Amino acid sequence: MYTKTLKNQSPGFNRRKFIGTAAAAVAIPGLFFEKSAFASEPGNPLAFLEKTREIPVRDEVDVIVCGGGPAGIAAAITAARAGAKTQLIEVHGCLGGVWTAGLLTWIFDFDKPGIAREIMKRLDERKARSHYSSSGIDEDFTYVPEEMKLLLEEMCLEAGVKFRLHTRVVAAYKHKKQLTTVITESKSGREAWRAKVFIDATGDGDLGAFAGNGWDTGVGGDSCPCQPMTLNALAVVRDANAIRDYISFYEYKDENGQTKYGKHHRKASARLMEEINRAGINPSYGRPSIFQIKENLVLLMLNHEYNIEAFDADKVTEATVRARAEIHKIVQGLNSLGGIWEGLQIASSAEQIGIRDGRRIHGRYTVSREDLIQGTTHDDAVVRPSFEVDIHAMDKKSNDKDGPISHENFKMKPYDIPLRALIAKDVDGLMMAGRCISGDFTAHASYRVTGNAVALGEAAGVVAAIAATSKRMPHEVAWNEAKIKLKQMGQHE
Repeated sequence: MYTKTLKNQSPGFNRRKFIGTAAAAVAIPGLFFEKSAFASEPGNPLAFLEKTREIPVRDEVDVIVCGGGPAGIAAAITAARAGAKTQLIEVHGCLGGVWTAGLLTWIFDFDKPGIAREIMKRLDERKARSHYSSSGIDEDFTYVPEEMKLLLEEMCLEAGVKFRLHTRVVAAYKHKKQLTTVITESKSGREAWRAKVFIDATGDGDLGAFAGNGWDTGVGGDSCPCQPMTLNALAVVRDANAIRDYISFYEYKDENGQTKYGKHHRKASARLMEEINRAGINPSYGRPSIFQIKENLVLLMLNHEYNIEAFDADKVTEATVRARAEIHKIVQGLNSLGGIWEGLQIASSAEQIGIRDGRRIHGRYTVSREDLIQGTTHDDAVVRPSFEVDIHAMDKKSNDKDGPISHENFKMKPYDIPLRALIAKDVDGLMMAGRCISGDFTAHASYRVTGNAVALGEAAGVVAAIAATSKRMPHEVAWNEAKIKLKQMGQHE
């Protein structure tokens, strides 16, 4: 048990101001509510001042990864394999983030070496993956989410990653410019964790924001407009083959035993929309979709929640409730049509609504729209995305009038993301991985998909491990050094 402690004092706490306004406070035994300290903030007439207390330091490690989604698991596994004592902190009750808690189950742009390829191979060994790449490139597929949960836990345990579920990062502290400590809350209470290097893989850039690094969201600034959220669901159908014209890229065998693929995504979606409309429903998303996971288990992607800030818990709650109700309404409507839709039932809606736009933490390089137009290359390139710009309509009116998805009307070229975009600009010892790296709105709409997130996590993990074990900061580690390490680990070609 660690005996070191931190003093817990709210940022911005002003003892003199508190004493001067004590007469205005409402006294309750053990509690104080101060009226004046934050009285200028609308909707917040009272402020609660928490008593100063000591916080136990739970552990000190080389690398702490905050967020156990696709980027976070890749970062943690790679850091541990590279020899760093690694701690992974995850808010949900499973690893995988949007893959598992979010039930995305549909992966794009996954043709990458290293952990991405390892995950595909191990899912295949479990017969837990369906192939949808008629192009011959194995980069898009669905998978069984329960198998993914188990696989990611096994991979972390095998690598020696210590991970804590059901735990949320709520604060960060620095010594001068260097991040040294994060604070978490869980059933174990409020705890401090120290490390030499930290990786923000929260998706929404929570750690970067807590640490005081600059950030943007949506089209720019600190609020929406931003891309909509989607709540996914798993459903069971009586006969997937009977509705194959409504399932995107449905895979089946013809009379000669040859693998065939059904309707293209847009065609299948358009036909599904006709059926939903026939049931008397106008869905919030103009391209409702069904993907087959395995046999008669399918993924439903049916809704949009517009202009919801990812870091506003009230708005995210309201969006989740609306989205879940809409999924049930659509499924009930399809059931009412009878025939091939009879017996369609929801197996599970996602624990976490799918968030496209969170914070983008400012780094030492910002991936931009121009990079996508020019197909920019970098000496310190960690991944080269090829997924097109995918901007979902910002509101229902635009969805109905202009279409549900925009590709920005320019021809995108594959482009490099440099290591510098993964290193925080304002805080030392902080890296980012996944969709919260440094980029503008348009570039983010391409690199945010999870195939890229895994590659970004690997890069952050190996650099963080090298930095932590050699007493350097991440910006002092050359990418060539990191590539050599990855090759030695068998995670780079």
